[in-house]
Amino acid sequence: MRVNRIFAAVALSLASSVVLAADAEQAIRESLNALQPDMPIEAIAESPMNGVYQVQLKGGRQLYASADGQFLIQGYMYQFKDGQATNLTEQAQSRSVAKAIDAVPTSKMVVFSPESPKTHITVFTDTDCGYCQKLHSEVPELNRLGVEVRYMAFPRQGMGSHGANTLTSVWCAKDRQAAMNKAKAREDVPAASCDNPVAEQYELGQLIGVQGTPAIILADGQIIPGYQPAPQLAELALKAK
Repeated sequence: MRVNRIFAAVALSLASSVVLAADAEQAIRESLNALQPDMPIEAIAESPMNGVYQVQLKGGRQLYASADGQFLIQGYMYQFKDGQATNLTEQAQSRSVAKAIDAVPTSKMVVFSPESPKTHITVFTDTDCGYCQKLHSEVPELNRLGVEVRYMAFPRQGMGSHGANTLTSVWCAKDRQAAMNKAKAREDVPAASCDNPVAEQYELGQLIGVQGTPAIILADGQIIPGYQPAPQLAELALKAK
């Protein structure tokens, strides 16, 4: 009989926790929707800090809120353990970015790969970008070091720009790799049109926080903003595989 009472108490406690979590999520959603009706909320859950909830937005951004939704925090949450500081926010963002990138099939990218890649990077690129052209000149070296390079489109000046038109022609070319090589060498790419993912990838880049090119995404979702020489970039990529 006593055992039954213990099980009943545990069940009641768990049920109460579920109700409290549901109430907190509702309160937080109401506050955020009042702040921005189209807030792209993906998930709300308890954070590692007692009394604070973690709000995951589409694209990887993280917010923190009190259970009653009256307080909102934007910034990094660190955990100090055994003398080491871990950036929990950055870890969560990287996982979310990796998930978003992994959902894009490589058939929608322009891929340069060695025979047996050890890891990969995904690069949001603009063919008119000087540092993108410099990075592209080092793709053979990255491939030699075991890094597969996957390109996604990010026309910095928007969808009506020269860069967007060139990227569209690259993605619609019969040989995307050859067209990308031409574009990055500042040669004219024959105009072409088709059903293409350029606008979709541009939107995804904005969603995950890309602000310039090249924006390099490692396999673990870490974002490296800007050009990195091939040896250093390969070292980072191989550590993140």
